[in-house]
Amino acid sequence: MTDSAAPWHLDGDTLRLFVRVTPRASRDAITGPGSDSAGRAHIAVKVRAVPEDGRANAAVERLVAEWLGIGRTEVRLVAGATARLKTLEVADAVPQTVERLKALLSHRA
Repeated sequence: MTDSAAPWHLDGDTLRLFVRVTPRASRDAITGPGSDSAGRAHIAVKVRAVPEDGRANAAVERLVAEWLGIGRTEVRLVAGATARLKTLEVADAVPQTVERLKALLSHRA
């Protein structure tokens, strides 16, 4: 996967991840990279939480942080609070986080 077709963007030390969330799933899981009908790349995320009172958003932040091997407070939702397509941000992303992201996505592609 090339960086230009990646479901993420690195701007300085800020990493933005584009995710598509399926709430009320049978299990919490990152199911891999994907793209929507417009060709926009995203990371497919399933969470058991319901999309009420921010529960699904919090579950997504927790799951992505765990998946990347970083602290829960390092991942935050910055766009798409009520939509399936969301943007998450990891501020002060270290090169190891970006390399881990690339490796995790290449194993799921």
